[in-house]
Amino acid sequence: MGTLALNADERVASVEFSEDYLTVSLKDGRRISVPVEWYPRLAHATARQRNNWKICGGGYGIHWPDLDEDLSTEGLLRGAPSPKAAISQ
Repeated sequence: MGTLALNADERVASVEFSEDYLTVSLKDGRRISVPVEWYPRLAHATARQRNNWKICGGGYGIHWPDLDEDLSTEGLLRGAPSPKAAISQ
């Protein structure tokens, strides 16, 4: 295993939204930005609902209690949109 893999820490550090993107910062310094439209519940949420998030899953997930939405860093790193987003397109 390379030393870079040993330093990878895919746990959530912070979550931010712009008009079009969800950006998740990881503990190892990486930032993942994905179109917010990939996640319909987040896309249609108010700013207050979007900003009410909690780290879950041992640090590898994000939960929005007001929206009943959960995302994992694994899915974000894979670039996996919500299955509901694929159906609605």
